[in-house]
Amino acid sequence: MTKTTSELDRLKAAAAHAAVAVIEDGMIVGLGSGTTAALALGILGRRVAEGLRVIGIPTSDQTKREARRLGISLSTLREHEHIDITIDGADEVDVATLSLLKGRGGALLREKIVASASEHLVIIVDETKLVDRLGVHGLLPVEVVPFGWQATARRLRRLVTSLAQRMTPEGEPFITDGGHYILDCAVGEIGDPEDLQRQLDGMVGVVEHGLFLGLASRVIVGSSQGVRVLQQARRG
Repeated sequence: MTKTTSELDRLKAAAAHAAVAVIEDGMIVGLGSGTTAALALGILGRRVAEGLRVIGIPTSDQTKREARRLGISLSTLREHEHIDITIDGADEVDVATLSLLKGRGGALLREKIVASASEHLVIIVDETKLVDRLGVHGLLPVEVVPFGWQATARRLRRLVTSLAQRMTPEGEPFITDGGHYILDCAVGEIGDPEDLQRQLDGMVGVVEHGLFLGLASRVIVGSSQGVRVLQQARRG
């Protein structure tokens, strides 16, 4: 049964409350981008107003503006190289590996930098974002340098089914906070995400992509049966 937008918002809000509840006084907190992460940001803002002391590291200019409005103290990775916890959303989550597909909000580069600097990356989603294989529901965003982006697109077409440059509602090229373009790539089910990641990482002109592999430590899922937590399997 297809869920309504209000039902999905309720599920995401429940997951966001559970994620923010683990934040402790004095933590350095990575602040994700996008609509789901914005729910967590609002909840965190209320906790800060009640006396919680944290320092936030925003992953986008939009998140920075909203965090400031909420009274959350902000800093940068230059001043805080280690982040205790980052809370962010995801477009797809592989339930077996906790591999993620992210970036439809356009902040994938900064999100990955902050995630990589975090001791714990906590992802909040509703149950519709859970998949058996990445790529089944949508597009893989690839952030590219504007100079010669058409040549980069030609190379990308060897790996993907199709692609399109992301545009704004006004019909202009979408430009990330870092000044780059995004190419949204149709890939279908990704049989070997690690191999695709290697090929994208080695491609000239590609700045970053939406495959977030081996980064999430916990995924908090808002479901019709309540909030549930998926943990990264321990190694060794």
